[in-house]
Amino acid sequence: MNTPQKPINSHKDYHAHVYFDKETLELASNLCHRAGEKFGLEIGRVHQKNVGPHTKWSCQILFNDQSFDQLVPWLEANRGNLSVLIHANTGDDIKDHTTFAYWLGDAVALNFEAF
Repeated sequence: MNTPQKPINSHKDYHAHVYFDKETLELASNLCHRAGEKFGLEIGRVHQKNVGPHTKWSCQILFNDQSFDQLVPWLEANRGNLSVLIHANTGDDIKDHTTFAYWLGDAVALNFEAF
């Protein structure tokens, strides 16, 4: 398996998707809400179902290039064993979730048929 690329701040807007299951729901919810409070970011719903291309439960954090260099290392340091997808938000869903995608932790399979 390929080693994931280190996240690079090269776009204007980003999403982070924090993946979790029943056992890690509280950890993920706390992580997302702490990130929102600490960095003044918009946090999406904590989805206890698969949404869009995400094949695990997830919570979305919306951020931009101004927050990237502080948020991404903070997520890495505080995510525990959770997987986090960091991707650009350019409007090209396929490229955003492949070419412009970075992982903290293990990569989670995505369902590209959802696009």
